[in-house]
Amino acid sequence: MQTFNDLHLPEALLKSITDSGYTTPTPIQAQAIPLAVAGRDLQLSAQTGSGKTAAFVLPILTRLIESEQKSKRPRALILTPTRELALQVHEQVRKYGKELKWLFSVPLVGGAPYGGQIRALKKGVQIIIATPGRLLDHMRDERIDCGALDMLVLDEADRMLDMGFADDINAIIEALPETRQTIMSSATWDGAVGKIARRYTREPERIAIKVESAHIEEKVYFCDNAEHKNQILEHLVADPEMGQAIIFAATKRASEEIADSLRDNGFRARYLHGDLPQVKRNRIVEDLRKGKCDILVATDVAARGIDVPAISHVINYDLPRQVEDYVHRIGRSGRAGRTGTAINLCSLADRSQLSAITRYLERKIEEHRIAGLEPKVTSKPKTKPGKKFRGAPGKNYGNGKPGEKKFDGKRGGKKPFSDRKGGDRSYARKGNRV
Repeated sequence: MQTFNDLHLPEALLKSITDSGYTTPTPIQAQAIPLAVAGRDLQLSAQTGSGKTAAFVLPILTRLIESEQKSKRPRALILTPTRELALQVHEQVRKYGKELKWLFSVPLVGGAPYGGQIRALKKGVQIIIATPGRLLDHMRDERIDCGALDMLVLDEADRMLDMGFADDINAIIEALPETRQTIMSSATWDGAVGKIARRYTREPERIAIKVESAHIEEKVYFCDNAEHKNQILEHLVADPEMGQAIIFAATKRASEEIADSLRDNGFRARYLHGDLPQVKRNRIVEDLRKGKCDILVATDVAARGIDVPAISHVINYDLPRQVEDYVHRIGRSGRAGRTGTAINLCSLADRSQLSAITRYLERKIEEHRIAGLEPKVTSKPKTKPGKKFRGAPGKNYGNGKPGEKKFDGKRGGKKPFSDRKGGDRSYARKGNRV
């Protein structure tokens, strides 16, 4: 069995790795580290929990150690899609580089004060971990000298493009030295991310590792409507065997409403979404890490970048729109070799998305039921073949013929089901997504 000693890493890094409790590299680390240390451009594809971060952080530190230059100009830049992921990567840099007293790194993320970031840049740093928007702010104000930069990492590049950072990424890369080494990670290499990879990498080595989630038990509970879904959720979180949990909601407002409801019922719950100031977001994550909070209700901003080993359960109150996000969500449980449980609350409207997720995973998710809370509706009502829906008996909703009343979204004077209190998608229809 291969060990980190077989990767010929510097002694200072091997000591930090051993102190962290690791002895055996993961498959992506074993394949990527030697190539990255040799200066090769890489395209990495790996699911969450694969050890991907260390696969590029350790080569960066190795090349800094081996370099004779110990200047305080940036030598490596790591771009991430979210603040949480940037801060997590920064923690990894500090953990593995703790023996390097001369090493300085800084996270440049939105929502954080400029003052501390500016002071760090003036003092001098070797590694910058940043989100695209805040990095561009500093670059436009000429606070960063990229002349010595020789390593660029685009972590979760597909996610950055999904979030609308394509122009920012192109502007950043165009300002960097052409002689740099480039490492990209992405769930896919199709479309826009593939164009960026072809344009900005040189003869890259592609490494794809599929990590099975056998240590995470997956369940689905089918729900008739939002009221039924909430009843199932309250039953699940009351289970004494549940440790800490993350509940994923579709919108910011939904995350707040669910957390408030759980707190009203005596649970130590907090919410997390992109509108919160960075200082508050950091404090919430730290409270979760310290055990001051049992349940975190979050939008997908928390799907990537939160590494709390005590999280035993992930609950998808709303299924993710992107099937790749499902893997990142459930990967928040079962960290550091532990087992985990992923629970999906699936309405009738979500069944097609659940099918898309299972096709992507190439496995089925077992249905579970709670005694007394079984779903009463098992499928959508279907009209007979060849017949059009014409509304309830005695009512004429019309098909656009002269003299007929057109369907205006109201039936019997009541609001459409989805807009009534307790409607199936009432949470998802309020507020903005993420």
